[in-house]
Amino acid sequence: MKKVVIHTPGGYDRLQVETHPDPTPAPQEVLIRVAVCGINFADCVTRMGLYASARHYVGYPVTPGFEVAGTVLATGSDISGPSPGTPVFAVTRFNGYASQVCVPCHQVFPVPEALTLEQAAALPAAGLTAWYALGELAHARPGDRVLVHSAAGGVGSMLVQIGKLLGCHVTGVVGAAHKTAAVQALGAEDVIDKSTHALWPEAERLAPEGYDVILDANGVATLRESYRHLAATGRLVVYGFHSMLVTRHGRPDRLRLALDWLRTPRFSPFDLTTRNRSVSGFNLSFLFERTALLQRGIGQLLEWTTAGRLQVPPITTFRFESVAEAQRALESRQTTGKLVLLVDAP
Repeated sequence: MKKVVIHTPGGYDRLQVETHPDPTPAPQEVLIRVAVCGINFADCVTRMGLYASARHYVGYPVTPGFEVAGTVLATGSDISGPSPGTPVFAVTRFNGYASQVCVPCHQVFPVPEALTLEQAAALPAAGLTAWYALGELAHARPGDRVLVHSAAGGVGSMLVQIGKLLGCHVTGVVGAAHKTAAVQALGAEDVIDKSTHALWPEAERLAPEGYDVILDANGVATLRESYRHLAATGRLVVYGFHSMLVTRHGRPDRLRLALDWLRTPRFSPFDLTTRNRSVSGFNLSFLFERTALLQRGIGQLLEWTTAGRLQVPPITTFRFESVAEAQRALESRQTTGKLVLLVDAP
């Protein structure tokens, strides 16, 4: 088998494609021949050595990757299916950038006929993040005014659509004019292009009373103002810190990172109670053992997608050997939709 290995954190040159022995599934695992693996910003943070769950669960060397699609090669001795050759997709805590991967059986799902393997690999991480943020943490309700940062990205495009499915009034924020049409097509009532409008004056104009839900993966660049623009009983959900990861040749600027960490707002419990606001956060990779939660989330996403109510974001493909180019493209913040690696052409 071939896989990407990061032996030590650093720039794009740390992404080494290597040949390794084929894995053997444990009793409760499924061995998947990977055709496509999804690319997420967490993979880039893992390469930089800054991802908490990478340090907690595996250390280095590490193979990044949280979502794959392909076909079943074999199953462990304690499970009876799915049978070899079955098209499946899965979420995996690391090891996704590989031609074969063993995954716990509760994290493996059949690919519905409505989805291609590329779409199946692009669905779980972004879809589950959006579903959990809006439905489980923010408890978004019909009529809520929702502000989505980075609305043209993989997670952002899912947040916009799920917000609409839940009956919310969605405002999307993008950083370039070429992303506006894509977010409008997803159903956002309003789109703020930060390259042509000052973000927060425009956000105030669109929602003078504030937003019921704001979803923010930017970090220090927007967190303070996101909190300030909540309505009474508003909920801020934090699921990333992308703006803090300024890089030089793919390596984090550690001085800038330290300064941004010092500038990151700390939310006072006294202010939360007197203003009736909530702040919550999560890291999806720490939730994979929550079997019931995972099953419920994937089930809802598949129900929406097979009914045609939820569209998988537009997909940009890269060859497996072009993994460095793919991560560089994602970090440029000029892409829209979802990026995937073609490991074994489906």
